[in-house]
Amino acid sequence: MRRRPLLPCLALIAAVSVATASAEEIDMGRALYAEHCAACHGADLEGAPDWQRPGPDGRLPAPPHDETGHTWHHGDTMLFEYTRRGGQAYLDDLGVAYDSGMPAFGDVLSDAEIRAILAFIRSTWPERIQEIQAARTAAERAE
Repeated sequence: MRRRPLLPCLALIAAVSVATASAEEIDMGRALYAEHCAACHGADLEGAPDWQRPGPDGRLPAPPHDETGHTWHHGDTMLFEYTRRGGQAYLDDLGVAYDSGMPAFGDVLSDAEIRAILAFIRSTWPERIQEIQAARTAAERAE
């Protein structure tokens, strides 16, 4: 039996996923991003200066969340858990040796608020990047 390639299916899932956030959710995410994320990741999602070089503490500064960064390289579950639990806790559970400065927001923000922030961030990406990230989310969920 010949199997169909997954790519067209993932593209369809990606297209549906990109359009699932409401304008209200994105607006709420924009406001929450400004309040909780912009101080480190930049008001325009541009990241900290020299974000690809370790700072004096040995940690990489906060990366951009716009299309120039790597946020879109990760699926929604990873982004949600990284934000809710904090980068270090998430990476420790994976056995990844990396010193993350990302704090946990699970005690500060509700799950819905974290999802709204992620929806806002996704809404700023070009359509092609939204599709790639949505396909990664679909693949992540299939694991």
